[in-house]
Amino acid sequence: MDDTGILQTQETAQVQPIILAGGFGSRLWPLSRELYPKQLFKLTGGKTLLQETCCRIKDVSGDCGPIIMVGKEHRFMVMEQLADLGLDTTARLIVEPVRRNTAPACLVAALEASSGKADPFLLITPADHLVQKADEFVQATSQGLLLAAQGALVTFGIRPDRAETAYGYIEAGDGSTVRQFVEKPDRVTAEEYIAKGNFYWNSGIFLFKASRLLEEAEHLVPATLSACKKALEKAHREKNGLVYLDEESFSECPSDSIDYAILEHVKGLSMVPVDMGWSDVGSWQALHEILPKDESDNMTQGDVIAIDTSGSLVWAEDRLVATLGAKDMLVVETADAVLVVPLKRSQEIRRIVKRLKSAKREEYLVHKTAYRPWGSYTVLEEAPRFKIKRISVKPGAKLSLQMHYHRSEHWVVVKGTARVTRDDDVFLLRESESTFISPGQRHRLENPGRIPLEIIEIQNGSYLGEDDIVRFEDQYGRNQGQ
Repeated sequence: MDDTGILQTQETAQVQPIILAGGFGSRLWPLSRELYPKQLFKLTGGKTLLQETCCRIKDVSGDCGPIIMVGKEHRFMVMEQLADLGLDTTARLIVEPVRRNTAPACLVAALEASSGKADPFLLITPADHLVQKADEFVQATSQGLLLAAQGALVTFGIRPDRAETAYGYIEAGDGSTVRQFVEKPDRVTAEEYIAKGNFYWNSGIFLFKASRLLEEAEHLVPATLSACKKALEKAHREKNGLVYLDEESFSECPSDSIDYAILEHVKGLSMVPVDMGWSDVGSWQALHEILPKDESDNMTQGDVIAIDTSGSLVWAEDRLVATLGAKDMLVVETADAVLVVPLKRSQEIRRIVKRLKSAKREEYLVHKTAYRPWGSYTVLEEAPRFKIKRISVKPGAKLSLQMHYHRSEHWVVVKGTARVTRDDDVFLLRESESTFISPGQRHRLENPGRIPLEIIEIQNGSYLGEDDIVRFEDQYGRNQGQ
């Protein structure tokens, strides 16, 4: 194809971005939690990884808003971050009711994107990866469009600069062909790959026509494709753009990656090699390699004093963290946890998370501050039979109309104005005023003002779990305990 053909392909191609944002990362614990994963954090600058992904793909897709596959636990936080970018009216959020890996997510997105007569090019990318050279990313996708226009399924291989054992690899064949996908290797094998020169890191970014993916899925995974079609046909669509997949249908899908289920079996799969400053930010060690460091090779964040410390990552969220004589160490402090581990063993943090889960501790799941569609709350103190929270409600927002069986609540307004519903009474509370909610009383908290509402809530009772909530009315469509 000559230069004229290249320009025509780029100008006429309709690129539909698909962002996979349903991940639950544990490798950046204690900063990342199951209900607040790394794609929602500002790790490298003023935007979160999700927001950076949205901005990056906009340079390829133009005005075509992304389709974002998201877990039900994160849907409202994702919507809020999209609103910060002005994308809340153009993006489509498809809510996955259960975790089923990337193959079902990609197939659902392809079906949604190709509804009607459209057959767009799908640019599929994870929400939690870092790309430092956005221009190289845009150029690589332009090359990928040329291949996809000829019917190819395209993947992007990252040119490796070291023998990395944390990534999967792609072995390149002649021209742009892919010979095979390879799982994460051991150190010796990774060094052999680098020496051969035709192995690339698997970025998890793909580009192809929607019809080509669905055609291969019909041949290779017909049962999965059928379940995805049913999940989308029976989906509940809300006015705010949220699409809730049917849980029973979607649960029938095997939990497979798109690589394993489809791409590894496709003949003539193509790859575009690219050097775009890519990282999956899959560990604290990876973050240490990416971010700027001082003259002692330390990366620090927050209120940190590092003396005679070298090659370390020290991250402070809520208080002063001081190190003395630390070498190649990882120290991470949050409001409810402190992690200390040799930096080179940061990939093993999953063992800690597994221990927390088995002990049924909440530190693997949530932070002291939990985010909700109406705002957030922070647990200030907790003991048997009482809990103290600071609750912040956004202007114009309101909690659900609810009731608790096992606890009473005492509310004190410290900032703003609250509208309180308590059974049949509706009244305003101003700063320094308070009210009491007895067990069994229907109640609701609203912020009718233009500034954030902040209250202190004191809970008393025999059971203080978040699942002791009976909802009678909720504008966000949540179930009990959400």
